[in-house]
Amino acid sequence: MLHFLPAPLRGLLASLLLALNTLICCWPLFAVALLKLLLPIAPIQRALRFVMHGIAEFWIGTNKFWMKLVGQTHWDVEELSGFDKQHSYLVTSNHQSWVDILVLQYLLNRRMPLLKFFLKQELIWVPVIGLCWWALEFPFMKRFSKEYLAKHPEKRGQDLATTRKACERYKTNPVSVFNFLEGTRLSPAKHAQQQSPFKHLLKPKAGGIAFVLDAMGEQLHSLVNVTIHYPQGNPGFWDLLCGRVNQVVVRFEELQIPAEFIGGNYDQDEAYRLQFQQWVNQLWLDKDAQLEALKQRYPAKPA
Repeated sequence: MLHFLPAPLRGLLASLLLALNTLICCWPLFAVALLKLLLPIAPIQRALRFVMHGIAEFWIGTNKFWMKLVGQTHWDVEELSGFDKQHSYLVTSNHQSWVDILVLQYLLNRRMPLLKFFLKQELIWVPVIGLCWWALEFPFMKRFSKEYLAKHPEKRGQDLATTRKACERYKTNPVSVFNFLEGTRLSPAKHAQQQSPFKHLLKPKAGGIAFVLDAMGEQLHSLVNVTIHYPQGNPGFWDLLCGRVNQVVVRFEELQIPAEFIGGNYDQDEAYRLQFQQWVNQLWLDKDAQLEALKQRYPAKPA
């Protein structure tokens, strides 16, 4: 609606609306989170989680409003159906930009349980929003380098313990556990550094979702595999705020999780680990082919 305004002015307006939305929503969220800490009674905590998720969904809904206000994004979406809020899902996607998160929230809000992202531990210090993620029980992961683990072997398996602890909380309420399998955003430098065998993707890291299946596999209804393509090139967050994301192409695919992967031990069972990695690698081969087809169908356009 405000596309006639200069892009920087739209960006400023969207930034103010995002900040105001966050500040308005954080206080009731913090109040309910404090109440949940003070009342460690399972039925009450389940009810309070429902209230907190409602606050988060309101925040996302308001973000959708300013995204529509400042931009004229054309959404080309397929297979966004069949989900509900009574089941738990494991969700994954390719990762190209911070905009991916807003895209996923825009499309999936109130269609399935609130997405719970795996976050780097450092993000808990992001002003206001870091505490919101903590209150909403997003799992914070501390990643160690191979060199660090060689010197401190006692830290091995800490991510698994963190994942299991988070998933234990999710067993009382339906949840959508989200994990970017690539672990980081795609860039030409990272692609070259990895010597990735995929044309449009980084190598997938199977351990994260393997730990989720180990901890709560029987609770998960299905895997939702998402593929995102930006025909005009990967946008930055400022591009989104300025309403310069003209087209977003998204494909959803709901897959049954193979029964043999439920409750397996990824850390200690080498045969299971190899089989699981082959399954994930095939998912990524299919996604790479799908992205190639999307790039052919929707060629790059100038911003």
